[in-house]
Amino acid sequence: MNCKKISHIGIAVTDLQEAVRFYTDGLGLPVTSFETVEDQKAVVAFVPCGQSNLELLESVSPDGPIGRFIEKNGGRGGIHHIAVEVDNIEAALAELGQKGYALIDETPRGGAGGAKIAFLHPKATGGVLLELCEGGHH
Repeated sequence: MNCKKISHIGIAVTDLQEAVRFYTDGLGLPVTSFETVEDQKAVVAFVPCGQSNLELLESVSPDGPIGRFIEKNGGRGGIHHIAVEVDNIEAALAELGQKGYALIDETPRGGAGGAKIAFLHPKATGGVLLELCEGGHH
């Protein structure tokens, strides 16, 4: 498996516009895109920072992954996941599965920016929700 870089850090937020304001006005970072990701029941904004991105995620439904995360986090946002870019996500999932690591997704699904994504279970990664991603643009 070839891990190329940290693609992005997913940050759950309760108010996307307020979060964007901090990163743009406070830190002077640009926002390159806004997108609704139906599968995740979230609206996302990508904020480039060096060679990686910050992915700000606001839930559009309390029963979506971000809504449930915020509820479990006492109504607050926070770091939701870390995404690692790989060359071949199908091969990476097969390799990790063969090694016995717990996968949330055994096959990739569509993510923001047209990327193929898949999540590993936090019990396999020391408590971190880790996303593998391939391709896409932000």
